[in-house]
Amino acid sequence: MSENEIADSTGELLTRALSAASEPVYVVGPSADIVDDLVSVMSEASDLAPVRLLAAERPLKDAMSDFIVASRAADLVENDQLALRTVDTPSENPLLVTATDVAAVVTVAGRVAGLSTDDDSFVSDARDQYGAVWEGAKAFDLRTPGLSAVQSTLTEDLGDATATDFGAILDSLQTARGNGDGLDEVTITLLAAAKNGELLYDISKWGEDIGLASKATFSRTKTELEEMGLIDTEKVPIDVGRPRLRLMLGDDRLTDADADELASVAQSLLAS
Repeated sequence: MSENEIADSTGELLTRALSAASEPVYVVGPSADIVDDLVSVMSEASDLAPVRLLAAERPLKDAMSDFIVASRAADLVENDQLALRTVDTPSENPLLVTATDVAAVVTVAGRVAGLSTDDDSFVSDARDQYGAVWEGAKAFDLRTPGLSAVQSTLTEDLGDATATDFGAILDSLQTARGNGDGLDEVTITLLAAAKNGELLYDISKWGEDIGLASKATFSRTKTELEEMGLIDTEKVPIDVGRPRLRLMLGDDRLTDADADELASVAQSLLAS
C-alpha cells in the first residue's frame, strides 16, 4: 500500500494492506472494532502477511470478549499468523507499518482511508521504533481456545451431531458475547447439547478440558436456562454415584427450530 487508499470498510483496507505485504505487518494502536475486522479478514484468507498487533489492553479485552473473535484469533495465533502484545501508549492513531510504507487509519463518514507514506527513511525509522516497542511489550493472555480445537474435540467427545449443531448456532450469530449481545459460548454449547440429548456431565467435562469454561460455569448457566424454560433435564441413573442429568430443549419453539434458527429463537425467548 504505497499511496493513500480509500475503502468502504476497515476490513477492505486491511485486506489490501496485508495482501500487498511480504513481511510481518505491525498493526499499532487499533480500536476494538479494528481488532474485530482484522481477525475477520485474516480468518477468511490464507494468503495474507502475518501480523504483529500492538494495542492497549482495554481494546484487546473488549474485542476478545466476543467468543467468535477470540476463538478465531486463537487459531491465528496457533498458526503463527497473528501475535498479540500490549503496551500502555501504542500510538495516537491506528497505524499499519509494513516493510515499504506506514499508513495512518482514518475513518470519516463511514469510509476509511489509509493515509500513507513510502519514504524510505521514515518507514525504516518506524519499523525500528515499533520493532523495539514490540520486543519490550507484554504478550496478551488469550485464554480462549481456538475454534478449530473446539469443533474437533467436540466431535471427538460428543459426536458429529452436537458439533454440527454447535457450528450452525455459532454461524448464525454476529457476536457471541452474552449479556444481551448474542449468546455466550456456554449457552451456545448447552443449546447444542440439549438439542441432542447430551449429559450435562459430558458436555461440562469437555468444556472444562478444552478450556472453554469451568464445570461450575456450565452448571450455573444450565440452571439459569432451566429457570427461564429454555432447557429441561431428566435424571439418568448410573451404577455408582448420583444420577446424571440429560439435557433437553425446554420449549416447543426451540424443539421445532433448525440448528441455525436456535439462536434467534432462544434470544427472542430470553427477551420476552
